[in-house]
Amino acid sequence: MVSGKHKSRTYKRVKIRTPGGTVKIHFRKRAPAKAKCGVCKQELHGVPRKRPFQMRALPKTKKRPERPYGGVLCSKCMRQQIINKLE
Repeated sequence: MVSGKHKSRTYKRVKIRTPGGTVKIHFRKRAPAKAKCGVCKQELHGVPRKRPFQMRALPKTKKRPERPYGGVLCSKCMRQQIINKLE
């Protein structure tokens, strides 16, 4: 019987074939939710869905787009924000 923490669907079940030929179930933490724009809540492109320990291993430019408000606002809202600041 699996331990209690593995009974819920908090962990993703992944079937792994072992070198002996048997198939076992491994439990992995699920991927985080997709990054969303702070204004319009649209999905942000160019921001990976990785766990914090995996994000730490990535270079800075792979973590979010290299532009003003990169990783916070979508390109449409970012443009609108810059126009509003100029006025």
